[in-house]
Amino acid sequence: MSDTPMDPRPCARPAAAEAPDTPATLEALMRTLSCLRPGADDIARYLQDDSGLQADAPPYCILRPRSTDEVAAIVRACLRERRALTIQGGRTGLAGGAVPDAGDVVLSLELMDQIEHLDAVSGTVTVQAGAVLENLCAAVEARGWYFPMDCGARASCQIGGNVATNVGGNRVLRYGTMRELVLGLEVVLADGTVLTMMNQGLKNNTGLDLKHLFIGTEGTLGIVTRAVLRLFPKPERRHSALVGLADFDQLTALLKAARGQLATLSSFEVMWREYLQAAATVTQRTEPFDGAYPICVLLEVESFAGDAAAADDSRPGTARTPDSAEAAGDRAQADLHRFLETCLDQGLALDAILPHSQEQAAQLWRLRDAIGEILHTMAPYVAFDIGIPLALLPDFIARAQQALAARWPTARRLLFGHLGDGNLHLSTGPYAPDDLAAVESLVYQEVERVGGSISAEHGIGRIKKPFLHHSRSAPERELMVEIRRLLDPQEGLNPGRIVDA
Repeated sequence: MSDTPMDPRPCARPAAAEAPDTPATLEALMRTLSCLRPGADDIARYLQDDSGLQADAPPYCILRPRSTDEVAAIVRACLRERRALTIQGGRTGLAGGAVPDAGDVVLSLELMDQIEHLDAVSGTVTVQAGAVLENLCAAVEARGWYFPMDCGARASCQIGGNVATNVGGNRVLRYGTMRELVLGLEVVLADGTVLTMMNQGLKNNTGLDLKHLFIGTEGTLGIVTRAVLRLFPKPERRHSALVGLADFDQLTALLKAARGQLATLSSFEVMWREYLQAAATVTQRTEPFDGAYPICVLLEVESFAGDAAAADDSRPGTARTPDSAEAAGDRAQADLHRFLETCLDQGLALDAILPHSQEQAAQLWRLRDAIGEILHTMAPYVAFDIGIPLALLPDFIARAQQALAARWPTARRLLFGHLGDGNLHLSTGPYAPDDLAAVESLVYQEVERVGGSISAEHGIGRIKKPFLHHSRSAPERELMVEIRRLLDPQEGLNPGRIVDA
């Protein structure tokens, strides 16, 4: 069978029950569903997310449904009783989108965590919204497939939240954002209607592709409950290298060369010296290159079993030798080595570290993923997630750094990013709490000046909403409001996020 169950529990979505004569009230649902009320011992974790924003007062309750039908029942009850809903996934967002207002019903999708079906012929997986990204990746890789989304919050972020915020991640250069990985969705609308768009194929040219209304709109237009995701052949190995650079010109030249010469390039992560120094400190590791270079790039390429064909002397049609995977890995690694040797010879790089084992490679990636630990040492901080046109990046960095240093000379300013897609992360602090809004305003004015985006992958949520005008024109914002009014006239789903209807 091509449609393989992935979970020992019953996988098929139960048929929707007929609507009862008397719709369930919130109180009835609170008695029958998994529910936490104010005062419960473990309620605190539902009052905040990783942005640092916290609820000022407790919500009405936290409901944790196990099925789409239960989600729809909660939505209908809240609509009738005029209770606003805060939708939560893994609460790993950095824009405050998962933080409830006083009196909200918090709808947590954490119990809807089934990985339902893997189609080994088409290369798709059907999954509930509460499935944790890392668990999904491990499950499909155990079946010989690969879901390429990866980010620092992989151990706790959930697929529904990844869809709702259109997460980017470390491998966007090769595989794209979440938008490119979603084939189909199931969504509960603001009136409780279940919209089933569980498309299984790449092509479906039957009018407006409605799933895109819900990808990246942060739960303001509907609640994602299930998704069909694209899978890819599983890489046999990944090979990394850390490259030391002198300046931005070398950076752009290396990026162009890597895109053209490394066919399986999956990551191009850039870290400035100050960031690497901070990462080495919090991880208690030696700073790479002893801090000699202003900019470092962490490259990753992937190798596949099919790559062994060029390294295998066997005639076409003959069986692969047992060490085909080893040959594929050796070839990909050799290609990366030759590429770096050429870059060093041609002046596109100053130095390179090539790990001799997967453990050594993991240590390099540990530095890249250390931002969460670094931020704890900088509080109160602002963590910017911005999109900047690559050609204008040096000018933006110079102006933003100079302006911040002039007003707040003691604050640290750390830079890293994906850069292959123009995504720059600027983390800066500590600041006096009263200065945080001024810091954001200053940086976002510079973002607007170069035609960039105030959010590249973390969304708008509550925290960035006052600054949306720096990236979206008045007509754009008004159209967003009109679409929201059309789909959620009561503004019951995640009110106060992105735009106010």
